Amino acid sequence: MFVKYNFSFMSTISDNLRKIKESVPPGVKIIAVSKSMSPEKILEAYHSGHKIFGENRVQELTVKYYDLPKDIEWHLIGHLQTNKVKHIVPFVSLIHSADSFKLLMEINNLAGKINRVVSCLLQIHIAQEETKSGLSYAEAETILQSEELQQLKNVRIVGLMGMATLTEDENQIRKEFASLRKFYDSFSLLPRVPGANCQFEILSMGMSSDYKIAIEEGSNMIRIGSAIFGERK
Repeated sequence: MFVKYNFSFMSTISDNLRKIKESVPPGVKIIAVSKSMSPEKILEAYHSGHKIFGENRVQELTVKYYDLPKDIEWHLIGHLQTNKVKHIVPFVSLIHSADSFKLLMEINNLAGKINRVVSCLLQIHIAQEETKSGLSYAEAETILQSEELQQLKNVRIVGLMGMATLTEDENQIRKEFASLRKFYDSFSLLPRVPGANCQFEILSMGMSSDYKIAIEEGSNMIRIGSAIFGERK
């Protein structure tokens, strides 16, 4: 169901994390979305045992990478411009927002220079809001079945990411997530992706307000910010 959170004054980040972890089934990975959060708040989550964090902006992600413990697994979940790829390629664990073949080529080129293979998710536009980024299903299918993708030896496509419409209409949210799951299954369950650099493992969908619906519709990676850190100012 669509979740509304009421954070008590005494609620702590570690308490919120524990409650979220207790509410999700085994096998669902939680990305703690730490955008605009101070190092102190991130460290509270880190010292409670959580080491996977997501950031929306490259500049903020880069600063936090250098300032915080090096065993943190950093995910870039926001829109990524090609001219900023160079800042995160050396350390990023997963890019959720690959939304063009041009971007994949740039990631591949820069990763090749340092002998890294960077894992990426194709971001699919499933919401009604035009302001959200992402590929159409047709565009994603063209990329996934292209011979050009097979030539990108330093990029690994490990799944898909999508953001549902920001609405309290649970039927709309469920419909969008179900559509993405169906598309995901069409590539993960059938031999439709020819390249060795495509190995579907991750379906990233669901945020603080809708993660329970996302999990019911097959998500195995959720991006949780306010439900862990509290509402952002």
